[in-house]
Amino acid sequence: MAEAVGQRIRPRRLADEIVRELERLVLEGNFVAGERLPAERVLAERFGVSRPTLREAIQRLAAKGLLSSRQGGGTYVSSQLGASFDDPLDGLMSESLEARHDLLEYRHLLEGGCAYYAALRATDLDRERLSAAFARVEAIYRAPLGEQRDEEAAADVGFHLVIAEVSHNLVLLHSMRSLHGMMTRNTVINIAGMHAQRAETRDRLFEQHRALFEAIRDGQARRARALSGQHIDYVREVLLESEEEALRFARARRRQEARGALAGCGPDG
Repeated sequence: MAEAVGQRIRPRRLADEIVRELERLVLEGNFVAGERLPAERVLAERFGVSRPTLREAIQRLAAKGLLSSRQGGGTYVSSQLGASFDDPLDGLMSESLEARHDLLEYRHLLEGGCAYYAALRATDLDRERLSAAFARVEAIYRAPLGEQRDEEAAADVGFHLVIAEVSHNLVLLHSMRSLHGMMTRNTVINIAGMHAQRAETRDRLFEQHRALFEAIRDGQARRARALSGQHIDYVREVLLESEEEALRFARARRRQEARGALAGCGPDG
């Protein structure tokens, strides 16, 4: 009788283990929002369980809102995972200068911590991943300046996300990932304004990314945190300069239009 009971509860215990393992993989950033999981057969073999046991674990994670299954289309990490900072602020970020500067302030705090802990904790595998992310940044910045703002923004944000991964701090990582879409859209806007404002921008940004990469690679935690802050400060400085110039231009244009309107009025106007 005891053996029969044990046989009945064993699949549930296995499902518990699979639930915990899949939760850990998502929490550690191995699977990201919207990503499709490997096929059932592959996962079952990986975990050494039957497909029914795997399906039970997936159903339980789907009930928690962590996974979603699509008929004939596989199983996905919920696309809403970590999205609370993203979509509601999308329009605000693109329309409000104040909100865009608030985001930069938040990044100043958040990314400084990511860089500091990444420099302290990076493993050899982490440094390889960081090198690959920096290589994508370098390829973009070495290419002739054109209309590749989206690609430049993706490489830039991708580099900072890898730094968050290398920090080995799950809260920092998911904070950064929750901002991914907003950061990418905001970076596209920032790049356009900065390139138009200063010819030096691309070279300066590349050198800032290179210095940050090298500090983390070499384990210089305090220097990495300082360089991260200096990078954000430079972005804010150039954007403020661009915005102030735009305000002066708009003011001058209004004056010109007002004078033109007055000049068009005759003595009987």
